[in-house]
Amino acid sequence: MRNFNSPLDAFLYWEDQKPNETFLVQPINDTIIRYTFAQAGDEARKIAAAINEYNLPNRSNIALLSKNCAHWILSDLAIMMSGHVSIPLYPTLNADSIQHILEHSESKAIIIGKLDDFSSQKSGIPDIHKISIALYGENEGQSWEEIVLTQEPIFDYPEIKSEDLHTIIYTSGTTGNPKGAMHTVGNLMESTNIIKSIMKLPQGAHLFSFLPLAHVAERIGIGTHGIIIGAELSFPESLETFASDLEKCQPHIFFAVPRIWTKFQEKILENVPQNKLNFLLNIPLLSSVIKRKLKKKLGLSNAGFIISGAAPLSSNVMKWYKKIGIEILQGYGMTEDCIISHFNLPGNNKIGTVGKKLPTVDIKFSHDGEILIRNGCLFKGYYKDSETTALVFDEKGFFKTGDKGEYDHDGYLTITGRIKDQFKTDKGKYISPSSIELKMTKNLDIELICLVGSGVPQPIALITLSETGSVKTRESLSQSLMSTLLEVNKNLKKHEKVGKVIVMKEDWTVDNGLITPTLKVKRSSIEKIHQEYYSSWYKNDEKVIFE
Repeated sequence: MRNFNSPLDAFLYWEDQKPNETFLVQPINDTIIRYTFAQAGDEARKIAAAINEYNLPNRSNIALLSKNCAHWILSDLAIMMSGHVSIPLYPTLNADSIQHILEHSESKAIIIGKLDDFSSQKSGIPDIHKISIALYGENEGQSWEEIVLTQEPIFDYPEIKSEDLHTIIYTSGTTGNPKGAMHTVGNLMESTNIIKSIMKLPQGAHLFSFLPLAHVAERIGIGTHGIIIGAELSFPESLETFASDLEKCQPHIFFAVPRIWTKFQEKILENVPQNKLNFLLNIPLLSSVIKRKLKKKLGLSNAGFIISGAAPLSSNVMKWYKKIGIEILQGYGMTEDCIISHFNLPGNNKIGTVGKKLPTVDIKFSHDGEILIRNGCLFKGYYKDSETTALVFDEKGFFKTGDKGEYDHDGYLTITGRIKDQFKTDKGKYISPSSIELKMTKNLDIELICLVGSGVPQPIALITLSETGSVKTRESLSQSLMSTLLEVNKNLKKHEKVGKVIVMKEDWTVDNGLITPTLKVKRSSIEKIHQEYYSSWYKNDEKVIFE
């Protein structure tokens, strides 16, 4: 397959080669809108023309606030065509977070797309140029549809160089304000070409985009990758239609976060209880039929790469899926290294690890076990924050990931925790919570978990309940959690043993600021709220306590 200089270069090639083939598939209001490459190019050029009329300085920052949809990709193309830099925003951010990023990035314009609750967000948008999409019910500033009807498309684009800044990706912010990681055109192309060479998808492959395109993994692995290989990109209409939209698409790659895998597992077991499933899988001829049906129902019939990332996935969950014929591959990467780090691959997949180092990656460890990485697509620093940038690189240009890890004798990497997540109990013993949390999440009654314990003798597990757990009686739930507690503590060192499980009365959500848009627990925010109660919870006679 041909090599390209930029994502725009790739799109223009495919537009020329197959103008009438489907590029974007957008379900909405029980209908499906299909954009061919030619139609996508026409709309993007007209939006680019409207942006040009703002007379912005070259390489200005333009924000994009939207859930994944056809117009996200069209907007990204329009920003490239007009010679500017994209600032993608998570669609779940509140007004304060939106305002912080727009002001910090000095964004000169914003495209407002598909959102669930824009009315609560719009106060965070300062007085800048706005384009909004009426198809999704938004009417701020200029109308996308009006521009498409009245604007003449542009056909001359600024030259795009490899070293040009392409996008500023703001981290999801597990601690403090998000930082803007600067990536060049060359960074995205280097990363995407490596992924393309690993996956070797057919031309015109079908991809399904649902994790936020504001996140580096979805942006590169699905969005940019899709443009580079001339794929057909589909999007879900809503949370309610997600499963059926995915089933219709049957993508060649499926990338999800741990929470999605546990949700899928819950739904399967609702329809086929574990005992019945075990019985069916033990009948040789029936087993292959059951596996095939489950894979098709989940939308994974054609998926050669079924990937979990963003946070650790329990080995027990991965083994459960393997029994029904679905091999989940865990990888490891981050915003700063453009996700080029470690991958498990089909045929070389070791459950419980994040895989082997990619050939283009250099790795070393600090004296305290922190992973340091160097590759050909490391970010160029944090936007307007040279001080923090200097702190995260060593003298040889290795990026300090903040993660601790170790290799096994076969060269597979296991992440053992976060440097900053460690805490000390009042016995003076340090606890690394990640591995303990992962062991406890094998209990499907647990949705999210945060192990804490500063100032008390033993760690305490704060949990929120899954759908399965929330419908159980307190007695049944207590028994389930006690069983997990005993099982997990059996293999922990004395100072690591979990003393209590606290069932939170409030869910942790993006809206209340207790998880990030990528569904990671914001440990510091949770501790800030609950730390004053650790001592009284610890003194309580009960092992399982309902807040």
